[in-house]
Formats: sequence, C-alpha cells, structure tokens
Amino acid sequence: MNRKTLALSAVAGLLTPALAGCGGADTGSKGGAIVIATTDQFTATKDAPAPLDPAYTYDTSAWNLLRPTVQTLMIQPKGDGDPVPEAAQSCSFTDKGSERYVCKLRGGLRFADGDAITAADVKSSIERSLRINADTGVSALLNTIDTIETQGDREIVFHLKSADATFPYKLTTPVAGIVNPKNYAGDKLRDGFDVDGSGPYTFKAVVRDNTIASVTYTRNPQYRGSLDVNNDKVVIRVFADADSMAAAIEKGDVDVMARTISPDQIAKLDAGTDKHVELLELSGLEIRYLAFNTKAATVESKAVRQAMAQVIDRAALVAKVYNTQAKPLYSLVPASLTGHINSFFNKYGDPSTAKAKALLTQAGITAPVKLTLHYTTDHYGSATKQEFETLRKQLNDSGLFDVTIQGHPWATFRPAEQKGAYDVWGMGWFPDFPDADNFVAPFLDKHNFLGSPYSNTRIQNKLIPESRREADRLNASKPLDEIQDTVAEDIPVLPLWQGKEYIAARDDITGVAYAINSSSVLQVWELGRGVSDG
Repeated sequence: MNRKTLALSAVAGLLTPALAGCGGADTGSKGGAIVIATTDQFTATKDAPAPLDPAYTYDTSAWNLLRPTVQTLMIQPKGDGDPVPEAAQSCSFTDKGSERYVCKLRGGLRFADGDAITAADVKSSIERSLRINADTGVSALLNTIDTIETQGDREIVFHLKSADATFPYKLTTPVAGIVNPKNYAGDKLRDGFDVDGSGPYTFKAVVRDNTIASVTYTRNPQYRGSLDVNNDKVVIRVFADADSMAAAIEKGDVDVMARTISPDQIAKLDAGTDKHVELLELSGLEIRYLAFNTKAATVESKAVRQAMAQVIDRAALVAKVYNTQAKPLYSLVPASLTGHINSFFNKYGDPSTAKAKALLTQAGITAPVKLTLHYTTDHYGSATKQEFETLRKQLNDSGLFDVTIQGHPWATFRPAEQKGAYDVWGMGWFPDFPDADNFVAPFLDKHNFLGSPYSNTRIQNKLIPESRREADRLNASKPLDEIQDTVAEDIPVLPLWQGKEYIAARDDITGVAYAINSSSVLQVWELGRGVSDG
C-alpha cells in the first residue's frame, strides 16, 4: 500500500493551463463502472422531503450527488484557483465596482432529454432558488443578486445589490444550477430522489425505505461543457458504516473509498501492506464546531459560552480522537486561508479552569452549568461519538459543567437544529468555495444556514459587504479580522478543529489526485481505469 500526501497548491501546480474541450467527446474508460463507497446517508423525511433539490439542499454530501448532473455556469478547477466557465463560454464583471456580472452560454447546450438550454432557463433556475428561499438557508448564497436579465438566448446579466468579488464562486454551487422548468416547478420543491440536468452524467438512484442505497451515473451524450470525462459510468454505493466500506475496498468490491474514512482506518491504510490500495491525503478546509442557540436559557449568557471556550482543550481533543489527521482551530476561518487569524487563542490562550470559573462568577452564574450537547451519529464519521465523549469529559472534569451528550441520525438531527430544538450542538462545515467569506457569511449573515438567532448588525451591514468589495482578498483582512474577533467575544459558534481530506483507491484507478478539490467536491469525472500494478 502506498500513501501520497499532496498539498492543494502542489495539486494545482500539476494542472494544465486551462480546462478545454467538449466533455461529450468519447474520451472515457471502456472498463466497467467505477464504484465509489461512502457512508453518507441520504434520506427523505416528512421534514425534508426534497433532499436533492438544488433549491433546498445545503450539504456537501448531497451537493456531491448533484454536481455530476446539475450543471452550473462556473466551476471550480481541479485544485486551487479561480472559478472557470462550465456551462458558460465566458463570465466576467463588466464594471469596476463588481456589481454587474455577465455570462455568455456555450453554444448547443441541452438538457439530457434533448431540450435546448437558453439564458431564460438559467434565469428561471436561479430565480427559483431565490423564490423558494428554503429553510436550509442555501439561497443566502445568492442574496447579493438584485435582478437578472437576459439578452438574447445566450447572455445572462446579473445586477448585484452591492459589490461581491466572491460572486463567481457562488455560481459554482448547485443552488445556482441549471434545471429544466418542466421537471422543477418554479414555486415548490421537487420531492424525492429524481435529479435531471445538463451535466456530464445522468442520474439514477436506487432507493430503499426512503433512503438512497446507490446512485448510478451514466455519461450524458448531450453534455457540452468544460470538463473532460474520463469514464462512462460511476456508481456510488452507500454503506452503513466505515468498517463495511473498508472491507469492500479490501475485497475489490469497490474501487474508491471516500467519505468518511475513520481515523483508525486511515492509520491502518497508512501502515498496511495491501499494495493494491493507495491512500491519498490532502490539506483540507473542513472544520468542526459547536453551535449555540443564543436565546436558550442554558447558554443565553455569553459568559457560559466563553467559559466553555476557556475550558475546552482543542489540542488534547484532536490528539485523542484524530491524531495527526486534524489540528486545533482557533477561528471560523481555517488556518490555510487568506484572512485567518487565531482570534480564540488570542483571547483565551491555553485552557484554564480558573479563568473559566472567574467568567461565570463575574456573570453571577452558579456552577455546575447543566447542558446537553447534541451530535449526529451518521454524517461526519464514526469518530464523532468519541469526540463528544471527550468534550463531555473535559467540561465535566472542570467541575464547572454538568454535561450529557445525545446522538441523533442526520435525517432528524438537521431539521431539529434548524428549528431550534437544541441549545448546543456539533456541526461540520465543508466550504462552498475556498474563501474566508464562506466561513463567515453562512454563519453570521441574515438568514444564516444554522437558523441561529444571533444577529450582529455591524457584521451584517458593514463588515461582510466591506470584505466582499475587495477583489484582492489580501485587502479584505481588516473587516475579516474584526469579524473573527467579534465571534471570539460573542461565541455564537465555537470552532474546534480543522481536518484533512482523505481518499483511498485501488491501484488501477487513475485521476485520484484530482477526485477531491479544495472545497471537498467529489469530482467523479476525473476518475478513470488503468492497469493494476499487480
């Protein structure tokens, strides 16, 4: 077994200067379907009956199911770098103030069923997401749009409410995906697991008990876009747990193992002797954090939240649960992104029970503070339970807290936290795009995706818009610094750690280095089948 470690910048350095060509060309592997294993669960429930509608879903794992089929105007490149045109032939700001953005569609674009795609379809798709305004908060990604106009069949003009240098990135996300109005009603969500679009693949799900068992992607002969497609068929199989997923790749029943490989399995693969399986490690932008219902009686006082920040030992948590596969995080913005500062460490320093006790005493709060920490049992991997057991022990050992923990399946956990059912809960964040804005606005802007009651008008009305005016992201540091320092003071969320990306593949699979990009996007079109070393 070989292990490769790639920094994102190193991957980007391997890229060709441009993504060119027509993805409909016959360039794919002629071998069998490439089978990808995942433990991500996709369930339709009464509270979330449309888990794969682009206007609804705001979750990396579901987005990864959508991206091969739902085409977007722009797309993120293989590694690092600015977005490049996908369904669009070209896109650019046409003013100095980053408030007018114009895209011209490629010629000959069609949905998989053969229907021609026009600028009006793009306009209606994006306006649909804004009109539905789903309670997941995903439409907030498009909230700088004022109006959309079309000029002929191929040109779309976006007029923005305010400058937004990150807008090209937002057009890479599925909420801005192009959907056929005959399949997606303009004023309501599409329930179930049907997905249609104009991307490089068609989509077909096998569903059991309202849960996806597998998805088959078959190359779409109608596809016209920037992607080179290196296979004819991909199957994503959903496994109940990481152990059964690992057993499948060892037997050769699957070709690629993606989310979520457990820490123990990563260590085993790293030290193993199976020469036919390769583990790839990339520096990642995944973060984990605790979120707070700041109106709940137990944590309404920021002194309680500050005391938790003062007690929790991130380094010990990471060492016990994740070893070298993660590192402590002291801001919402990951350490590897432009704009990051260690606001939490600057304010709280090393863990201290004495300082935490003083915070509670000054606020007139009697210890121990009784809390329940909620977490999801089946969305972020099997180590999540151990992580919350460790957090419970750290907080309770201080004598300042009386903490219990409670796990829930994602299908009930996510709707419950959005409705304010939990006072404190654990979440992960995989970026929509690799910019500090995407680690700030989704948590703190109006209609944030957590449904958090925390609202800071200075952040919303001044600092976020000010940071978006800067096309050179280095120049956005002043408002971003203030936002991060404010979060460390008020603690609507408490960052815990930043993770790495891992993917494992059998040695006859090519393109694995490009299969996950800097925003945790699973790029199935990059995978091909070669020759085994064995």
